[in-house]
Amino acid sequence: MKIAAAQLNQTVADFEANCNRIVEAAHQALEQGAGILLTPELSLCGYPPEDLLLRPAFIDRCHEALVALGQQLQGLAIEVIVGLPHKAADGRLYNAAAWLRRGEVVAWYHKQALPNYDVFDEKRYFAAGHEVCVVETQGRRFGVLICEDFWTEAPCKALQAHHLDAVLILNASPFHINKQVQRIEVARKHLSELALPMLSANLVGGQDELVFDGCSFALNAQGSLVAQARAFEPDVLTLSLDRLHAAESAAPTVLPDEEEQVWNALVLGTRDYVLKNRFPGVLIGLSGGIDSAVTLAVAVDALGADRVRAVMMPSQYTADISWIDSRDMVARLGVRYDELPIRTLFEAYLSMLASDFGEKPQDATEENIQARIRGTLLMALSNKHGSLVLTTSNKSESAVGYTTLYGDMAGGFAVLKDVYKTLVYRLAHYRNRLSPVIPQRIIERPPSAELRPDQTDQDSLPPYDVLDDIIQRYMENNLSGDQLRPGGIDDAVIARVVRLIQINEYKRRQAAVGVRVTPRAWGRDWRYPITSGWR
Repeated sequence: MKIAAAQLNQTVADFEANCNRIVEAAHQALEQGAGILLTPELSLCGYPPEDLLLRPAFIDRCHEALVALGQQLQGLAIEVIVGLPHKAADGRLYNAAAWLRRGEVVAWYHKQALPNYDVFDEKRYFAAGHEVCVVETQGRRFGVLICEDFWTEAPCKALQAHHLDAVLILNASPFHINKQVQRIEVARKHLSELALPMLSANLVGGQDELVFDGCSFALNAQGSLVAQARAFEPDVLTLSLDRLHAAESAAPTVLPDEEEQVWNALVLGTRDYVLKNRFPGVLIGLSGGIDSAVTLAVAVDALGADRVRAVMMPSQYTADISWIDSRDMVARLGVRYDELPIRTLFEAYLSMLASDFGEKPQDATEENIQARIRGTLLMALSNKHGSLVLTTSNKSESAVGYTTLYGDMAGGFAVLKDVYKTLVYRLAHYRNRLSPVIPQRIIERPPSAELRPDQTDQDSLPPYDVLDDIIQRYMENNLSGDQLRPGGIDDAVIARVVRLIQINEYKRRQAAVGVRVTPRAWGRDWRYPITSGWR
């Protein structure tokens, strides 16, 4: 007997398309000889549906989609396990799996462990199940779990006494760097140690700020990695139960380098956000700097050159090499490129404000005016042509507020929102190893906002390796200022960076959504009050 896992790129509430992908996967699995097809968590409605789950009409539509799916599966000699929200006879809503045989539901499973940490908020919507689900078919016995259940000891242990041939797990596990290592380690701890072989079907694709990387996998009872599906693309993983039961020594989990993982996540997240929301293309404000260069390269890899437009908006502070390098890069990529000088507009602003500003010296005010002029121009082009503006700020800048509200923050999607500046450089080197699309001088020159003469980022910020170290340990590990001192960084630098992180929450709260690639990102993972006396 063969079983299959379909990792599908579903869209929240696009029921018809979601059903069609499940049916297509069933046909593919059937052609490969499978008798059971496992799909991801909430595969029928997409994950996460968030507050759509509070709408009775949405729950009704999920049930209608299940009936429609069953009708399409009636003639297929394959059993399909599909995920959806289920309002049970007790009146409560569950994160559920329906086991379909010839299109009819023969068993329900209700998720027992509801995650309520990081990006997860399932206790807001679902009741927890309490019963195991064991289904017998073709003389074989299978248990069913959903995602967090296999991260938790009790649901796994409850299956141990049922003499199962395999545990089938519906998964919607979002990506962060090296997440697959964690998944496999947890499965070995909670299932392999109980001598339970398993197959997991994970979601793939972008959903707002989350990216799902697929990597569906199977472990035998000894914890050996028997099979793994492709990363960052749809796939149907089919294997025989005999292979799942063969005794093998545990194999190490082999993952691509971090840069490759992140690049693929950014490309997939950007592509799905743009296409699923039906934008015809994207606009990028190109500066000649590393952030806009990497954003442009991601956009072209995600969408193709014909859907990407770059706009250079130089001021009197823009260096000649910024023009030269920008023109060089767009020529390499073949995207549409326009130059809209802003000096006249900037001078008009200053003239209008001259009587109010009086003799006050120039400061960040004049710098922000330039950034906001550029944001206004990009948004005007977006309104006129319908393209989405991609912002270019990175995680390091957002942390300390080194970005202009309604200026370079203007836009609809932040590709580098969860990418530290030091990682931005690593990504540039990685992309150039594939093909040299980013001019080397953009990578090597000191970063600068070019909003005043001879400006560099390090005029205002610590070196990025120091800054990123503080941000990561403070933000991702929840260390206090005192706990950061063993890193050997000057106390005054630590105190300043921590203060900047705290006082710039109001900016981050207004930022565009962007791809999550670390264990903790600004946004869903970080919910700090703007108004607070905490220091």
